[in-house]
Amino acid sequence: MSNQKEIFDIFEKSGALLKGHFLLSSGLHSGLYFEKFQVLQYPNYVEILCRKLADFFKEDRVEVVVGPTTGGVIIAYEVAKNLKVRSIFAEPGEQGRIFKRGFNLGKGEKVLIVDDILTTGGSVNEVVSLVEKHEADILGIGILLDRSGGKVKFDYPLKALAITDVINYRPEECPMCKSGEPLIKPGSRKIQ
Repeated sequence: MSNQKEIFDIFEKSGALLKGHFLLSSGLHSGLYFEKFQVLQYPNYVEILCRKLADFFKEDRVEVVVGPTTGGVIIAYEVAKNLKVRSIFAEPGEQGRIFKRGFNLGKGEKVLIVDDILTTGGSVNEVVSLVEKHEADILGIGILLDRSGGKVKFDYPLKALAITDVINYRPEECPMCKSGEPLIKPGSRKIQ
């Protein structure tokens, strides 16, 4: 198991841990936001984090690492580099994630799915569905930071470098909205 303090220190040093009133891509509100790209802009931090993530799965005979766009592309590449396997990524399509650019999975191919921050599991579930459609074997899911406090569950083993339980609010229940605190929409993903 990784040293969670070291993981949180990396997020803090890179300026990725933000406090305020944030609108998440899930539509929920939160007083904390992890801006993963503040970490992902530093290759030395990415290398440390992804080496630790790869170590969780080094005995699993992974053949390909798959991540969702955008942050998952970087993480999938670096984890795959550490596992000495190939890396591909899944992009948004009309009905969930799809493979483009000639990427494909073979039936029975052993897959590790990785992503950066886990909040609701939406991106990961889209990748899981895509991999299952290709009839590949999902060996596990690796996450840099699980901000659900372990509440999000999958049908496959989930391993996170760090876990924190950040409280999210539906807009109608958000205390920051009630107090009139300005809402910030971080990141670049469409809000649903």
